[in-house]
Amino acid sequence: MSWLRALKETARSGLRVERRRLEPAVAARGALGLASVVGVSLALFGPAVATSSAFGAFQAAIATFQRSYRPRPTLALASGASLAVSTFLGYLTGAHLGLFLLLLGLWTFLSGLAWAVGPTVGIIASSNVAMMLVTVTLPTSVATAAGHAAMIAVGGLVQAGLIVLLPVRRWGAQRDALADALAAEADYARRLRHDPTAAFDPVPLMTARSAAAVTPRQARRRPAELHGARGLAERIRPVLASLADPAVGAADEGPERDRVRELLGAAGEVLDACAHAVRHGEPVELPPAALAALRTPDTGAILSGAPRRAAARLAALLGDVVETVEPRTETAAGARSRPTLVRLLPVALARMRAELRHESPVLRHAIRVTAVATAGYLLGTALPLGHGYWAPLASVMVMRPDFSQTYGRSVARFGGTLVGVALATGIVQAGDPGTYALAALAVLCAFGMYLLMRTGYAVTQAFVGAYVVFLLGMAGEGAAQTVRDRVLLTLLGGVLAMLSYAVYPAWETPRLRGRLADWLKAGGRYAASVAGHYADPAGPAGPDVREALLETRAARVAWQEGVARATHEPVRHRGLSPAAADDAEHALAQFGRVAMLLEAHLPERGAPAVPEAAVLAEALRRTTERGAKELRERKTPRWDELRETVAAWEADGPDHFLLRKGAVLLLEALDELAAALRDGR
Repeated sequence: MSWLRALKETARSGLRVERRRLEPAVAARGALGLASVVGVSLALFGPAVATSSAFGAFQAAIATFQRSYRPRPTLALASGASLAVSTFLGYLTGAHLGLFLLLLGLWTFLSGLAWAVGPTVGIIASSNVAMMLVTVTLPTSVATAAGHAAMIAVGGLVQAGLIVLLPVRRWGAQRDALADALAAEADYARRLRHDPTAAFDPVPLMTARSAAAVTPRQARRRPAELHGARGLAERIRPVLASLADPAVGAADEGPERDRVRELLGAAGEVLDACAHAVRHGEPVELPPAALAALRTPDTGAILSGAPRRAAARLAALLGDVVETVEPRTETAAGARSRPTLVRLLPVALARMRAELRHESPVLRHAIRVTAVATAGYLLGTALPLGHGYWAPLASVMVMRPDFSQTYGRSVARFGGTLVGVALATGIVQAGDPGTYALAALAVLCAFGMYLLMRTGYAVTQAFVGAYVVFLLGMAGEGAAQTVRDRVLLTLLGGVLAMLSYAVYPAWETPRLRGRLADWLKAGGRYAASVAGHYADPAGPAGPDVREALLETRAARVAWQEGVARATHEPVRHRGLSPAAADDAEHALAQFGRVAMLLEAHLPERGAPAVPEAAVLAEALRRTTERGAKELRERKTPRWDELRETVAAWEADGPDHFLLRKGAVLLLEALDELAAALRDGR
């Protein structure tokens, strides 16, 4: 893709406005906390302290809107406390340009590395640096700086207290994640009725797994219906696939296929009802027709063999899901553990330390944002525009570890700031509102931003730009700065951010082959673990199979995210064209799907073993590991060992569907992958 087209596409994505479900109650609660802090501070301490406390409450509320499954009060407290520390240290060094630049460089570098911990931590850290650039200009002495920092922390404390006192949809994020997973399973069941080999996106299940991890305090309060259903949904997915697929399930046409379609439709209705119950915390209302379809004795008369076993297992699992999601008052034990913030600190430091390598996109982002923030601050200070912190503030807020987000957000921030600052400055200069009127306008802008936060970055930046203008006007800061000055500094910050990525990029395109190799290796390990259980039957719940499946899902999502980031990059495909990438993704998805079908029929503990399965497992593991190595070396992978193993059973091998069907299908999927890579070259 050319640079011109890349800029056009990223600009369009940055200015896109999406229709999303709004949460006015949550937005009103955040605005109420902000209004309380501003009103009390204004009455007791004056406009300057009120402005500092407003930034603390504002940023703390933003932190609670991030996609995180940690308690919202904890996020608000952490955001307020970290911003208070940043502001105080910033003021101590603010009088000395050299020291302040050192602190700014250190803070921005750490905020860039914080993306290694996760996007929520990265966003909070970046926002703290941006807010610090504004708040350090307000105090006039060390004592007042300490007071301002304390009020910023109080702003976070107030937002945390309101979340506790005025809860809105307790466990709402966790409920939505589990409900989305069940709804995705329901949609998958319906699609299998018409397409027996339909693909399934594992992201909803991965999100639900992340949401299921709780801290010890959360574990004592989590509703019981949020525990257990996710694991059952994980087990239902391969059963649905094996029931529908003609390779191991019912025939393509005839009474068996009609019965399978009926069962899949009923399963979709039951899963949808369970998803609705989980999302709203209500009892499950099951459709009578679906229950009748699942309970009819005709299944045993029509289906036989593997389809009959899959149908029986599906009915049992659906019954367990219904029983699990019924709202109950008692809590469940055995929760997945999530470390507290204190215990998370060494984990976060270890992840950040692991990114200290030249090829790391996170390290490159940290270096870029550090250079841009310090250069932007120097340029903004040198220019005769006043309040030069607008330039580095814009840079820090728009920069992300990948190209498309950085460029898209730069355009969106400039457009949103242009609108917001122009309107707010016009109101201030034309109407000359008083201090309390400016405070009310700032709170109104904050409410608009909270309400529309997920609709688009350009929309939120219009409210943020107006919010900052009103607050600084309330404190008597920036009254002489014109719209032109603020917009020019914002444009300068955006241009610096975009130039930094062009000069010191971290392109995703060259890493695609490595991500594909990771997916191949993880998928081979998963298939080998499944095959190994046929040689040594240990029941369907094998921890090694589960671990390999999770690793495969993570590798697949990393590949898909990498492809999405590389789509708009202005670089050549480096030996893996978009068409080849699509074909390779389809082939590896088929490989994983065959392994999943085999997992659905794992023998029970004590069942007769298939010794040849151990040979197949070892061949799968070695072949895919070697293929991953060849893929990274830009060679076309070869599957000679696996091919010889499968060919040896064609003549006089045992009559087992794993060896006669499963192994052949796995090899065909790998051949499709090799063909895609060969054609892509």
